[in-house]
Amino acid sequence: MGGLGRLFRTTAFKLSLFYLAIFAVTIFLTLGYVAWNAQRLVNAQVIDAIEAEITGLAEQFERGGVRQLVRTINRRSRTPGASLYLITTRGGASIAGNVENISPRLLETPGQRRIEYQQAAGEEVEPRVHRAVVRVYHLPGGFRLLVGRDLEENERLREVIRRAFGWSVLLVGLFGGLGAWVVSKRMLKRVDDMTQTTRGIMAGDLGGRLAVAGTRDELDRLAESLNAMLDRIGELLTGMRQVSDNIAHDLKTPLTRLRNRADEALRTARSPDELRAALEATIEESDNLIRVFNALLMIARLEAGAAADMVVGYDAAEVVGGVAELYEAAAEEAGMRLVADVSPDLPVKGSRELLGQAVANLIDNAIKYGRRKDGNGEPDTIAVSARREGERVLIDVTDHGPGIPEADLERAQERFVRLESARTRPGFGLGLSLVAGVARLHDGSLLLENAGPGLKATLDLPLSSPAPSPM
Repeated sequence: MGGLGRLFRTTAFKLSLFYLAIFAVTIFLTLGYVAWNAQRLVNAQVIDAIEAEITGLAEQFERGGVRQLVRTINRRSRTPGASLYLITTRGGASIAGNVENISPRLLETPGQRRIEYQQAAGEEVEPRVHRAVVRVYHLPGGFRLLVGRDLEENERLREVIRRAFGWSVLLVGLFGGLGAWVVSKRMLKRVDDMTQTTRGIMAGDLGGRLAVAGTRDELDRLAESLNAMLDRIGELLTGMRQVSDNIAHDLKTPLTRLRNRADEALRTARSPDELRAALEATIEESDNLIRVFNALLMIARLEAGAAADMVVGYDAAEVVGGVAELYEAAAEEAGMRLVADVSPDLPVKGSRELLGQAVANLIDNAIKYGRRKDGNGEPDTIAVSARREGERVLIDVTDHGPGIPEADLERAQERFVRLESARTRPGFGLGLSLVAGVARLHDGSLLLENAGPGLKATLDLPLSSPAPSPM
């Protein structure tokens, strides 16, 4: 009973019963309307037939009087399936017809009415009561004429419709209930499968995914959405494990160096100047560690969506132009030349400060790693551009350095990833990861590609409003 109880409580079963009830009511109203119209049509035909009979008998009376009328009624009464006929005197004595046991009071008032009657003797072995629609007509001389039609056929038609209605409701209920049971059982099985899979995931099987039946129904769409969510959660967990491993690996060295410097200063320093130099080196190393943790916190906020409160509308052209102008002097000090080509009016929605940080990271990387290996004496160029392309804003930073191997282009955006060519330079491998996080905050992406020679980093961001159509 527990299984049936669960089945009856499913939404699919309740919805099926709801639709079944609507369908049953529709059938009831449709059959009722058909039955009502059929009865109305049959009654109209009966009344028309009675009126036609009376008209014909009245003509017979006018031609030959009562004798002619009696002969006609006797002849018609003997016809199979005959109508009902009765002619009486003013006092109610029957002269001719195939109806008996009619109250004289019924014949006193002309008009149409429903009556109960018995067939005249000889028609039935055991006379029984019938129902009929009759019309009473007063003839000259005080004679009374009754013409009618038996309603037995109408009763049979009504009974046929009643049985059809009962069987229809019964079959609709039977097959509708069976269909509701099948649909609910199938739905319940899929939900149970999903529940079992999710319990396995909660128990630690992070590789489990919800089954997709391929029917493209709402459960398939739900399973696909949940699978995508689980994939994203798996990526974040993998990233957390990688971050933990990378922190343990990459931060162990500076922390050890910091501790050793402090220990060495305590053991070997002989003067205040030596202690001061050791403290300054310790502070510098601590500042580097603080910057690393600040970058990690910012990346975590970007990936968790916690920086949504920083989203505003602004002009990316102003940000890119300002950062490029700020880094011109740093590029000159490094023996390089920074060239900026920024188109005006590039509205985007996001964080002005974070976009500036991202562009600064890209330019800083270009200054660090964008030198030619075989320089020809001329300063290397760093090209910074920002332009509108359709409904997108593209910000490019291109250098002429060795670039990144194709196999490492995607991996370079991960946290704490430092390629072999960058191991000899200061840094922790968080710059491109922060840029990628800023791009995601703006609903955009970061694309790295080799420019041959050099590396081209592109921030692809959506415009905050449709581009104006050209005049």
